[in-house]
Amino acid sequence: MGEAAAVGPTWSFACPDWEQRLRDGRSLVPDLPIDLAMGEKAVRIFNALRLPDVRGTPRMEEAAGEWFRDIVRTAFGSLDPVTGQRHIRKVFGMVPKKNSKTTGGAGIALTATLLNDRPNAELQLVGPTQEVANLAFDQAWGMIDADEEGYLQKRFLVRDHIKTIEDRLTGSELKIKTFDMKVTTGAKPVFVLLDELHLMAGYSYASRVFGQITGNMLANPESLLIVITTQSDIPPAGIFRQELQYARGVRDGRIKTDVHTLPVLYEFPEAIQTDPKQPWLNPKLWPMVLPNLGLSITIDRLKSDFAEAQEKGEEEVRRWASQHLNIEIGIGLHAERWRGADYWLGAADPGLTFDELLARSEVIVVGGDGGGLDDLLGFSALGRCRETRDWLLWNRAWAQTDVLDRRKDIVERLKDFEAAGDLVICKTPTQDVEEFADLVAQIRAAGLLPAKAGVGLDPAGASALIEALAEAGVGGDNLVAVPQGYRHSGAIWGMERKLKDGTLWHAGQGLMAWCVGNAKAEQRGNAVLITKETAGKAKIDPLVSSFNAVSLMSRNPVAVAPVDYDTLILAGGGLR
Repeated sequence: MGEAAAVGPTWSFACPDWEQRLRDGRSLVPDLPIDLAMGEKAVRIFNALRLPDVRGTPRMEEAAGEWFRDIVRTAFGSLDPVTGQRHIRKVFGMVPKKNSKTTGGAGIALTATLLNDRPNAELQLVGPTQEVANLAFDQAWGMIDADEEGYLQKRFLVRDHIKTIEDRLTGSELKIKTFDMKVTTGAKPVFVLLDELHLMAGYSYASRVFGQITGNMLANPESLLIVITTQSDIPPAGIFRQELQYARGVRDGRIKTDVHTLPVLYEFPEAIQTDPKQPWLNPKLWPMVLPNLGLSITIDRLKSDFAEAQEKGEEEVRRWASQHLNIEIGIGLHAERWRGADYWLGAADPGLTFDELLARSEVIVVGGDGGGLDDLLGFSALGRCRETRDWLLWNRAWAQTDVLDRRKDIVERLKDFEAAGDLVICKTPTQDVEEFADLVAQIRAAGLLPAKAGVGLDPAGASALIEALAEAGVGGDNLVAVPQGYRHSGAIWGMERKLKDGTLWHAGQGLMAWCVGNAKAEQRGNAVLITKETAGKAKIDPLVSSFNAVSLMSRNPVAVAPVDYDTLILAGGGLR
């Protein structure tokens, strides 16, 4: 037998003890077989840069937190000197505001430019807005200008009008750009730093541009992408959500195959974030997620800022927590919110699939809501549990492609819901009503639909759906026009009460959390209105369809058992 092939060092980016590391204030970077000499060289370059907008222009060695050096040392030390391949091709860092992300990012980009030996290469620092990009450019330029020895001024040519820093030694250019469709034009960069991906994710073209950036970088084996972002102040969506979920999977060891991403996530464990008692409100826990504490931010300043947020109400507290403590928002709460939103997340039963709903329910009613091509068609199946009599809610929605064209601000979010299976992007004009009717037919075939008042619809714009239901054998007394507007008040109040008392459970779908967060309640006399008009451009159709279903379930319906045709024939009943 021949000699066994040599086994190279192990590159595992999992960090299973990350929670304890946060509590101890230790590095979130696991032990990796990096080229330590190259890593320390990168750290020395980074440390020598000066903060241009702080009195005394201190070096990064004194002003930057150790978490920056962890990223610099590991990312730049991961280049294989023999193959020229980089073991770490992407770093995903998430850190709260006021931890010097943009300034540190500018320092990392300059470090990458100084280490680059590829002639005429392009490096990029990309901000989500023109304002952030300008700030990053000013910081990079300021670091060059603050070099007391004058080496950086001699090496770099700063061209302010095009936000470009040219390296006279290699002919390479560090370009500071705003995130848009032009970012990827003609570029095959060796280095890209994206600042605040959570803001970029809100653009309709975000996934496309991100994919082009990563695709363009494949041409250079030593290429490196660094993402440094804060948590989103709305429920995460689009490319930000995808990248965050992937980074968590790598960190927790769930994703192990062909991994080249280093996750550095300063966030509380899920148990702390989702605990109804909100333990993260205790300032004693805050240092866990503040790697620049004592440098660019202090606990006393955060306490003062938090007290101001508390005076402004719960909506501002949640926004503050997302930005300063990286608390992930599961549902958008605002001052005009529907009160049921406060109890929505606590009523989630993620195991409640459509099949599970059929298996557990003694009766199921259906609510539908949808209008023109700019709307979603909402489907809500509300069952009554045969054992507990609790109400069980499962939803689905459909969107015509017109929505994607007209509402580009929510395209990325709709694609998330499509990937989760909660939303269908229609390929044909009638796919939505046909699939809606098919779900109703399945409930009817299971003997769970009431003989009367089993399907409640908003009568406006329901003609196509009514025709599809008729073709599926559902019509006549089984269809009910559910009054809308102020006459919906009973269903709205009833649903929020059952959410609070723990007798209504839903499937924990991201689609519904979004719709519930979009809903605005308007008090009008003794009635409460939650309508598309009060919600504005935000989509709430699946929530309105749920109110329609609640209206029917409030009538205490009884299901009609299915006909067992085999038994009927054997008994001599025949078929009529």
